[in-house]
Amino acid sequence: MTPVTGADGGAANIGIRVDRDRCAGSGVCALFEPRYFDQSEEDGLALPRVREAAPEALPVLRAAASRCPAGAITLVVPDTRESAAGDRAD
Repeated sequence: MTPVTGADGGAANIGIRVDRDRCAGSGVCALFEPRYFDQSEEDGLALPRVREAAPEALPVLRAAASRCPAGAITLVVPDTRESAAGDRAD
């Protein structure tokens, strides 16, 4: 795995975004990665517990994004300015 680095060469945090308009409220993200995701008690939609995570969390965050049936989770890798949403097979 290529380390995630910022523009200054230091470790860069991974941005975590949930598109609540797209979220189906399945809870898969919160079930598998409760450290990073929760579900709203009001509408059942996913809520990120944190806005950023350390680079070491990228594998589990990618797994959570790939499990999302609605594709509502996007990971933002700052150094590449690319979205690292889960790779879904469907």
